[in-house]
Amino acid sequence: MRRSAPTRRSAPKKLGFYLLLILAAAYCLGPFLWQAVTSVKPSTELTSLPPILPTNATGTHYVSVFEGHPFLRIIANSFVVASCTTVLSLLVGSLAAFALAKLGIRRKGLILAFILSASMFPPIATVSPLYIIIRALGLRDTLAALVMTYTTFSLPLTIWVLTNFFRNIPDELYLASSVDGCTPFQSFYKVILPLSAPGLFATAILVFIFSWNEFLFALTFTSTVASRTIPVGIALFPGLHEIPWGEIAAASVVVTIPLVALVFVFQKRIVEGLTAGAVKG
Repeated sequence: MRRSAPTRRSAPKKLGFYLLLILAAAYCLGPFLWQAVTSVKPSTELTSLPPILPTNATGTHYVSVFEGHPFLRIIANSFVVASCTTVLSLLVGSLAAFALAKLGIRRKGLILAFILSASMFPPIATVSPLYIIIRALGLRDTLAALVMTYTTFSLPLTIWVLTNFFRNIPDELYLASSVDGCTPFQSFYKVILPLSAPGLFATAILVFIFSWNEFLFALTFTSTVASRTIPVGIALFPGLHEIPWGEIAAASVVVTIPLVALVFVFQKRIVEGLTAGAVKG
């Protein structure tokens, strides 16, 4: 009987923990589920409650998204911008993080703080000068303008995450590769990078999602379908006299599913990368 007492006391704690998880999941999934339900509602039921669930589900809104808008081109633009931004951020950020984590650089903390300070400025405060620079460079309404801007703003996060990850790799491995004749760059891509796959995956997913969802710079720097990305494309769905809620919901579901699938596929790597160094032996 004495052994069962702790179990009885822990049962309410477990129940409370699971209830908290359910509430957190419902809070996070609620907007997406509401959009999914809205996307299959007939037009006559979009502005009325009840019913919450559609009486007769329809897929016309999904058809309208691709027939009435250049949505495939917009998705392709977002994919190109997000992919290029992710690759550039990892290339530049991993080199900088390696230098800060393993090389004998003075005042590393001050340098890292200076890099992170770039992310403290709100985007609305920098959009005007950036627009002037981009227009002067002749990059207005191009994907290159978005890639350059997104890479600049994602580098502080990339460098910070990878620096912390590289620091958890034993210095003895780097020193041993140096003794074997490797240059710092050879040690970087032959020893450090292969051991840093979880951190690289986690950082890549974060940068990709940021680039995929960014709205303000995309709205300011683009003006035609040739370079328009998903958030701007969906924002421009409303017509002159009505708002196509069904099409907006369908488009939101379509562009959210790839991100959800990406996170599910690499969820193990993401958790490993974000929790690296949290537990020290």
